Amino acid sequence: MKKYIILIVIAAGILFLNCKINDNPMKKIEVGDKVPSFTLNDENGNLFTVDNTMGKPMVIYFYPKDDTPGCIKEACKFRDEFEQFKDVNALVIGISADNVASHKKFKEKYNLPFTLLADINNEVRQLFGVPKSMIFLPGRVTYVIDKKGIVQYIFNSQFKAEKHIENALKKLREI
Repeated sequence: MKKYIILIVIAAGILFLNCKINDNPMKKIEVGDKVPSFTLNDENGNLFTVDNTMGKPMVIYFYPKDDTPGCIKEACKFRDEFEQFKDVNALVIGISADNVASHKKFKEKYNLPFTLLADINNEVRQLFGVPKSMIFLPGRVTYVIDKKGIVQYIFNSQFKAEKHIENALKKLREI
């Protein structure tokens, strides 16, 4: 009986910590919101400003870390379906806290045809209100944004990496 009580207390503590860690004082971006303005370095060290891309639909996806199993799966699925994104005139932009050099290596290693942005201080992740997953992992969230810069769809799933691509394409075809 004592063991069960200890397990319940530990589980409650983990849930409490998860809620506190995910408690973001910044406003969380929601469907219908305008994409926030931001500028980050791309995989080549060039500045990328999201405001300069308005007029085209885009997919902005936040992922935890370059060259990790789920992130490889997700990035390669975006790569494999990239022609379909081009068919709907959409940009694909991946964002993580990895630095420019890491992004360049990741992009070259997997022949990724889209932009990767280095959010090394997690400022843009916080600007979007991307939650952490499983207490400590940076979240995996995809935003579909129309040509006017309005968020049309959000998909948040740490473990269904390939589903992000399928859902984004479906929504892009609708808008």
